[in-house]
Amino acid sequence: DTAGATPTAPIRLTLIGEVPMGQASSLTLHPGECALVHTGGMLPAGCDAVVMVEHTRQSSPQEVEVLRSVSPGEHVIQVGEDVRRGEPILPAGHQLRPPGLGGLLALGITEVRVARQPRVGILSQGDEVVPPEQTPGPGQVRDINSYTLSALTRRAGGIPVPLGIAPDRAEALEAMARQGLDTCDILVISAGSSVSHRDITGEIINTLGAPGVLVHGIAMRPGRPTILALCDGKPVFGLPGNPVSAMVIFDRFVTPTIRRMMGARPLPPRTVRARLAQAISSAPGRADYVQVRLEQRDGELWATPFFGKTMLIYTLVRADGMVPIPEDREGFEAGEWVTVLLH
Repeated sequence: DTAGATPTAPIRLTLIGEVPMGQASSLTLHPGECALVHTGGMLPAGCDAVVMVEHTRQSSPQEVEVLRSVSPGEHVIQVGEDVRRGEPILPAGHQLRPPGLGGLLALGITEVRVARQPRVGILSQGDEVVPPEQTPGPGQVRDINSYTLSALTRRAGGIPVPLGIAPDRAEALEAMARQGLDTCDILVISAGSSVSHRDITGEIINTLGAPGVLVHGIAMRPGRPTILALCDGKPVFGLPGNPVSAMVIFDRFVTPTIRRMMGARPLPPRTVRARLAQAISSAPGRADYVQVRLEQRDGELWATPFFGKTMLIYTLVRADGMVPIPEDREGFEAGEWVTVLLH
């Protein structure tokens, strides 16, 4: 009916009525006829396309001029076009986002079985560590890790359970760690994983259940003294006390564990490609993660590395991401394209 319609040579159609919203249409269109249908309304029988009202002009109460032709099916949603009968809706391990919730509700599904969020116990350690609201005395530092690791836990889909600050005494650390392991699905202890005489985390973890410590020390910087353990079926992690190291290691090891325990698919890495502004080096046999700042130069994305004491918290605050250097590389040259893991 609309073939060849243009603003200078419109096609005239007879207007036979209007379709009320929220109701089935009682109209049937014949050749040369049209009906007014509002967005989202049901089409009358006998029609197969919709002309937007912007492309029409009503010349009289009973006549509409069509100024643009439309093809069969244009501006019409077909049965099964969105989702078909028998088609899987959401796969196991899918993380529900607002679109997914809308898709379920559109099909009348108001209840679904979901995985329980793992409870992640987060225990800071050290006589020098004080609550962040307290003014530190000489030799003391505020507790950063309890809060940054809690935020990372939420981002991964878990429920953070801050367990407080344990002093550098074996009996106190063991009591607090055991209580955390009893009430949580994962236990994360920050600080005390190194090899000095005060670093007792590995010994304490071995008392919490079998088999205990599986790995103590990884070929990675930051995070070399990391502890990976399993105590009576529950994952336990000993993270470095340095806040930057703790966050990097949490993201590389604890986050995937939280996702796996929920049966969820791994979070896709947030990455960009950028050219390296300065050369960076690494020791062979060790994976390095170098903090970088991103900036646009002449239409290209460049990554400028932070040198010096990159374990300081404000280095991480100012960084946009980090460049991983694999174990089999000794670094990257200036101007080389690299992958940047975004924070």
